[in-house]
Amino acid sequence: MNESHWTAVDEYITETLGLNDEPLEHALRTSAEAGLPLIHVSPPLGRFLQLLAQTCGARNILEIGTLGGYSSICLARALPAGGRLITLEAVAKHAEVARANLAHAGLAAIVEVRCGQALELLPQLAAEKLPPFDLTFIDADKASTPDYFSWAIELSRPGSLIVADNVVRRGALIDSASEDSAVRGARRLHEQIAADPRVLATTIQTVGGKGYDGFTLALVTGR
Repeated sequence: MNESHWTAVDEYITETLGLNDEPLEHALRTSAEAGLPLIHVSPPLGRFLQLLAQTCGARNILEIGTLGGYSSICLARALPAGGRLITLEAVAKHAEVARANLAHAGLAAIVEVRCGQALELLPQLAAEKLPPFDLTFIDADKASTPDYFSWAIELSRPGSLIVADNVVRRGALIDSASEDSAVRGARRLHEQIAADPRVLATTIQTVGGKGYDGFTLALVTGR
C-alpha cells in the first residue's frame, strides 16, 4: 500500500461519514485561494478532535496554530453553551482568513483569534488568570512544540488533554542523528514527556491523505 491508497481511503471515509460540510469546504477553498499552505488537519483528524473535545466535555479550548481555521471550526463545534476557544496564529494573513472562515461558520462569537508569536502570547494568557483549558491542540512550528507543550500544562488542570500533531515525521522520529529542527522538536517532546510525572501520554502513528505521521495525546494528571 502507498500514499495514493491511503488518500483514497481518507476520501472514502470523509465522503461516507460526511466529515466535510459547507463551512469546512468553504474554509479549505478560501484558504487555498488566499495562498495559505495546504497543511490543515485532515477531515478524519478534524472530526477526531471534535469528538475528543465533546467526549471530555471541554468548555475552554486552546489551539496553538490556527492557519485558515479548519481545525478551529472542528474544535469550536464541540463547545457547549458558554464555551470558548482561543486560537493563536503567528501570521496576520492567516489570522485574517481564519476569522472570516469562523464568521462564515457562525462561530465568531465563541472563538477568539489572537495574532502573534505563540511564545509571547502564552505568557500573556497565563497572566490573564483565565479558567484552565480543558483541551489544548498544538499544531504550529514543530521545533517549538516542546515549549508549547510546557505552556499547555501550565494552562491546564488535572484531567485536561493535550494533543500535539505531526510528531512522527514520516518515521524520522526515531532518527537520533537528524538535523531537521522539526524532528529534533518531536524527539525533545517525547523525552520531555517521559521525564514529566504530571502527564500520562501515548503517540499514535497515522497514515492518510497527508502521508505517514502521527500525534501525541497526553492527559494532565497533576500540576
